[in-house]
Amino acid sequence: MSYEFKVEEYNHDWVKWFIQLKTYFEKYLSNLIIRVEHVGSTAVPYMVAKPIIDMDLVIEEFNFNKVNTKLEELGYTHQGNLGVEEREAFKLLNDDLKQTLPPHHLYVCKKESIELKRHITFREFLKRNPKEREDYSKIKRNLYQKFVNDKESYIEGKDLTIKAILAKALEELV
Repeated sequence: MSYEFKVEEYNHDWVKWFIQLKTYFEKYLSNLIIRVEHVGSTAVPYMVAKPIIDMDLVIEEFNFNKVNTKLEELGYTHQGNLGVEEREAFKLLNDDLKQTLPPHHLYVCKKESIELKRHITFREFLKRNPKEREDYSKIKRNLYQKFVNDKESYIEGKDLTIKAILAKALEELV
């Protein structure tokens, strides 16, 4: 999926977008998935974000091949883990669906996946900590202004902040 690179203030429509996507995947994959998780910044109320829904399809380990086949039938292609262990990425190639579904990044995670736990822990931590959420939003705004035409540098710039927030979130769990 290639979308215009932009970062914007929180949009209440993002929840509606996720529900639309969740409903779609539950309809076509209901017997193969455990649940659909809204992750990433659009899942955190009042968080600045790229207007693209990040979502994890949570599965039993033995269902991956069936899920992969079904997603291919729907117009997605498996991209591998893109360097992130225990998370498989899928890219939408079906032009009709691109016009119908909200912009999204689709990942498949086994229910025991470390990456799934990280996604959920990160999301829940930011929901519970308004100061952290606002600080991270400020960093994202500044990076976007600095790298408005360079998505890769924007993403790279967020990396240390994400790691620091995740470390705090995981520390809370101990």
